[in-house]
Amino acid sequence: MHTRTLGRTGPEVSALGLGAMGMSDFYGDADRAESLATIAAAVEAGITLIDTGDFYGMGHNEMLIGEALRTLPRDRLVLSVKFGGQRAPDRSFLGFDARPAAVKTSLAYTLQRLGVDHIDIYRPSRLDPNVPIEDTVGAIAECVQAGWVRHIGLSEVGSETIRRAAAVHPIVDLQIEYSLLARGIEDSLLKTTRELGIGITAYGVLVRGLIGGHGLGHLDPAKGDFRALTPRFQGENLTKNLAITERLRAAAQSVGLTPAQAAIAWVAAQGDDIVPLVGARTRARLAEALGGIAAKLMPEQLATIEAAVPKGSGSGDRYPTMMMPSLDSERG
Repeated sequence: MHTRTLGRTGPEVSALGLGAMGMSDFYGDADRAESLATIAAAVEAGITLIDTGDFYGMGHNEMLIGEALRTLPRDRLVLSVKFGGQRAPDRSFLGFDARPAAVKTSLAYTLQRLGVDHIDIYRPSRLDPNVPIEDTVGAIAECVQAGWVRHIGLSEVGSETIRRAAAVHPIVDLQIEYSLLARGIEDSLLKTTRELGIGITAYGVLVRGLIGGHGLGHLDPAKGDFRALTPRFQGENLTKNLAITERLRAAAQSVGLTPAQAAIAWVAAQGDDIVPLVGARTRARLAEALGGIAAKLMPEQLATIEAAVPKGSGSGDRYPTMMMPSLDSERG
């Protein structure tokens, strides 16, 4: 497993990260035993970056990772945690809370659930519209000084917010969606992060399974699959996007990869400052993803993949309509 450094001041991490969200939330039921086995297999394969959020399953994801950590080498791992998402008992979202007091309260619960004494990268899940980013980052900086946090990251924020945050404390990475179908960061955000020496941890590289090549099955919101509420997975948008997936399949086969491997390899090839996160929920999907990060594609092969999924070819917003206003990153 090759490694990459997150930004100018961040930690060295595996070139592929494991996003654990789907093991607890948003895609329907997951198998606990298989989830734990997948986390262990990822670490055994050399993955050191594990990403979670305190609101994934209302703490379930952190407790799951905490259980896995009992038999894993904590000192070799980089734990990345998002906080601030507020949820009700019915699992609905209530907004975001990134007030300084909330930062420290959230961190206290996260440390307890994970069973660790520090978090390697701590980040607000979204910009709290009621709290200046300087206040939020300042509170995390105090946690860094106390030894509870090692580094500060951001998630789904725009260039202005990034600059204001970086003026308070070094930022190691911006976690944001980036894939063949979601290339918005190329317009201005990537220029900003590179200017400031901030890395990218790219989630959604398989567009939540849409371009993974394994089909989607029945997307049932009643069973907790939020994709059914997302425009890119609905109606004519879904039909168009699935047609793109088939073009990607043909392009991937021409370079000896599966669609998922081609999608991962393409994102990883966009810069050494970019670390793809894969939401593998099983050892089989993990093994496939590892083949993608190991692929060494020539420029003409990458061009073949990109030609199958040209920039701007996807249809539909990447989040449910009601959630789009919370994405500061959409402002550039």
